[in-house]
Amino acid sequence: MLSACTAALIERPQASRPITLRTAFELTGRLSARHGRDALSASFRWTHEPARDELELSNPLGQTIARLSGDAGGVRLQSSEGRVETASDWTVLTTRALGWPLPVEGLAFWIQGVPHDGAPATVEAGSDGMPETLRQDGWNVVYQAFERGGDGVSRPTRLTLDYPEVELRIAVDEWR
Repeated sequence: MLSACTAALIERPQASRPITLRTAFELTGRLSARHGRDALSASFRWTHEPARDELELSNPLGQTIARLSGDAGGVRLQSSEGRVETASDWTVLTTRALGWPLPVEGLAFWIQGVPHDGAPATVEAGSDGMPETLRQDGWNVVYQAFERGGDGVSRPTRLTLDYPEVELRIAVDEWR
């Protein structure tokens, strides 16, 4: 399903405006995650606002697998079976539900091609000035493709995140 994530062709924009951090966005796309022998493939819709995130995961047939939401008051996961889990933050919730931490707070920045404040990071840029690799919080983020929006700003559309024993591939279909 995510063969587009592994394409050998690297699409990198030429001469576009630098990446501009959005404080709010909505993304749709596909992801695959692998942790040890466990694997998950899903479509997603992610709405990020400065104070709240909502993430919906769907199977290849379009049926909702899980809904995740969170703000400063805590985070919540509702499975398709109706099971609800809550926690104080994304790391606690996703570690308990997935077996590994999904860094939603950091991912809101990394998916835009920039590190978040408050933790050391390294960013390696390509000859075009766009990020190729970002390392932060124990995660390695490799950017494989970008798309230039109508505003002239380039946004990542394919990236791979690696963490000990975890690989997460993301293909963004639409930025809003």
